[in-house]
Amino acid sequence: MTHEWKSMIARTAPEAPVEAPTPATFTIGDVVKHRVFPFRGVIFDVDPVFNNTDEWWQSIPETIRPHKNQPFYHLFAENEESAYVAYVSQQNLLPDPDGDPIGHPGVTQMFSGRAGGRYLLRNQIRN
Repeated sequence: MTHEWKSMIARTAPEAPVEAPTPATFTIGDVVKHRVFPFRGVIFDVDPVFNNTDEWWQSIPETIRPHKNQPFYHLFAENEESAYVAYVSQQNLLPDPDGDPIGHPGVTQMFSGRAGGRYLLRNQIRN
C-alpha cells in the first residue's frame, strides 16, 4: 500500500507557479488619462489586482481585455460629455501632464487641493 501511495504522489503534476502582481505605478491623487479612450481622471482608490465582477471583465472585448494580475484604479473620471467613476487597469493608464483640474464633483469631497500635480487627500479621509 505504501508503494501505491508514493506512486500516486509521483504522478501528481506540480502546481502552476503563481505570477506575482505587477507593482503599482500610480497612487491616490495622481491625474491620469486612458491610453485608448478619450477620458482622464484622478485616482481615488487602488486594487492591487482585479477586484470586480467576472461579468464586468467579460464585457470588455477580448482583443483589448487586460490581464487581472495588475493594479486596477478607481478614478473620478471625465470626458467632454460627462463625469463618472471608472475602473481601469494599469496597462491602460498614462500620466496626464495636462495640468488642468478634474471637474468631477467627487474630487472636492475627497481631496483638499493640489500640489505638484497631484491631488491631496482630505485629512479626515486618510487611513
